Amino acid sequence: MPAKPARKLSHLDAEGRPAMVDVSGKAVTARQAVAECRVKFPAAVAAQLRASGLRSAKGGIVETAVIAGTMAVKRTHELIPFCHPLPIDGVRIGIDWHGERELRIECAVKTTHRTGVEMEALTGATVAALTVYDMCKALSHAIVLGPAKLLGKRGGRHDFGSAG
Repeated sequence: MPAKPARKLSHLDAEGRPAMVDVSGKAVTARQAVAECRVKFPAAVAAQLRASGLRSAKGGIVETAVIAGTMAVKRTHELIPFCHPLPIDGVRIGIDWHGERELRIECAVKTTHRTGVEMEALTGATVAALTVYDMCKALSHAIVLGPAKLLGKRGGRHDFGSAG
């Protein structure tokens, strides 16, 4: 059986310089990606947040994080240099407790375009997590973010994990 060709970085041109990928020759297809980021709290902070219904002096933590994550998805191309501006067909951000001391933030993004939305999903999940941190940092600076990871993507050349 022949060996698989080595994969190469897609954001480098033939001379090894940074470059945006040319997607003009790719087919327009439905694409989706799902990413998550975790927020881990010290035990006393988690107990306080559970007792408050995830509300802080700044307002509803979950509601604010969902709005921030959604805004981040739509502006990913302004933050990550080689991301293409994409028409976003849908964003779903879910935030819920995972165990006693950890919030799990999941961001699912859909588009119909020539390139995928992995970076948008990762950006949405991590900005939502950063927003939770911002709203809770008065309680503790020992809050830990991560890991952030891609759970799956569909559409395009390679599917990965579970998305959809």
